[in-house]
Amino acid sequence: MKLKKINETLKEALVENGLTEANDLQQETFSSIKSGVDCIIIAPDGMGKTTTIVINVIQRLIGSTEESPRALIVVEDKAKVLEMVALFEKYGKYSGLEVYGIHDKGDTDYDKNYISTGIDVLIGTPNKLNDTFSSAGYNVNRLKMFILDDANPILKLRHETKIMRISNSIAKTQRIIFGDQFSERIEILAEKMMEEPEIFDFEDDMEYEDEDEEEEGLEEDLEDEEKDGEEEQKNIK
Repeated sequence: MKLKKINETLKEALVENGLTEANDLQQETFSSIKSGVDCIIIAPDGMGKTTTIVINVIQRLIGSTEESPRALIVVEDKAKVLEMVALFEKYGKYSGLEVYGIHDKGDTDYDKNYISTGIDVLIGTPNKLNDTFSSAGYNVNRLKMFILDDANPILKLRHETKIMRISNSIAKTQRIIFGDQFSERIEILAEKMMEEPEIFDFEDDMEYEDEDEEEEGLEEDLEDEEKDGEEEQKNIK
């Protein structure tokens, strides 16, 4: 796969699995994600957003390991957790990275104990990640990447406050939002937790999507969450 300064062991694993050419999404976002800037990436289903996440996380983390998570990825549900873990197993086979996924149907005590043994990448649903981090007190100071995948369905379920609780506990990290349509919810969330993000739009016309839920009060909810976040996250180090 031809991407500028891609790690050779990552490249080898990609080629072994048939990824010999980067698509437009991967080509255009690779350098920016690698540089560590905040990004909003809007692309329709089928453009390889999940694969793009996996490639870029491996690229940024490969070559060193630590006991604390260095990438935190929020996904919609159990199926997405399992899908992404499987992709890390394929494309990260030479990386040495420890990847773990948690979801609402998992054993919370087992998950906490496993994470405490030391992992590099943690993938999870909003509910499970919020509950796990709030009660277990994991060190997030080493996080390099905080990624929201499939933002549209996650935000339609009104998970903004859970995402902000986690984000507010992290002093400094790269934040990336992936979605299939630009929406008011994405815009408000980005304003609250990002610093001058680069925006990549792979839709012909970027428009706000039609959302069934009422948007009124969302921004106020997130402002209240910012005020309460420090108190609620005393257990998160």
